[in-house]
Amino acid sequence: MVIDIITIFPTMFSSVLNESILARAQKKGLIKVKLHNLRDFYNDPHGKIDDASYGGGGMVFKPEPLFNAVEAILGYKRYPLEKKDPNTRVILFSPAGRTLTQQRVRKFFKYERLVLIAPRYEGVDQRVRKYLVDEEISIGDYIVSGGELPAMVFVDSIARLVPGVVSDRDSVENESFEKGLLDYPHYTRPEEFRGLKVPEVLLSGDHVEIKRWRKEKALQETNKHRPDLLT
Repeated sequence: MVIDIITIFPTMFSSVLNESILARAQKKGLIKVKLHNLRDFYNDPHGKIDDASYGGGGMVFKPEPLFNAVEAILGYKRYPLEKKDPNTRVILFSPAGRTLTQQRVRKFFKYERLVLIAPRYEGVDQRVRKYLVDEEISIGDYIVSGGELPAMVFVDSIARLVPGVVSDRDSVENESFEKGLLDYPHYTRPEEFRGLKVPEVLLSGDHVEIKRWRKEKALQETNKHRPDLLT
């Protein structure tokens, strides 16, 4: 999978992409993440890629640099549309987008190439939303300073699904939200800490009973913390 990220702050991604799971995934060639500075796609002497909103308001990303960037990355025009690549998706991070869930992460996982647009300020020109992007995504009902953090969350969630990125595939398949439930409780050594003991069933070696206990606890955790997932 190839993921292209269009941003005006590419250095923000260095610590996330160059550490831990994402660093190993790229080193192994399991995913490829490319950073693109939006200012490189617009011939403005001052590097200005935004302007004031018509009618009053804050600064908005201009359509020209974003169209230039996406079309240069993909190698064809998005509008007027020259072709439609079914293996590619252009995504804009926006408060108006559909909330990102694990099910939606799995939907995006089927694409070979994802182009992510990380806006700033008041967002992007409406023509970008209408004619350039395929889908808008939000990571929650709260405000952050730009699309960089949502893009990082998105890349990490997608990368975890790529075989070989996470060494323990069983842990990926049984994580929270994968089966519509929260994860079951986890315990590790020591068996007893300040009088608090690990449940006996987990020490029994009976895998059938352990599986039953985990399913029961996952249902209890979900009902207690996220009952909406059970409706």
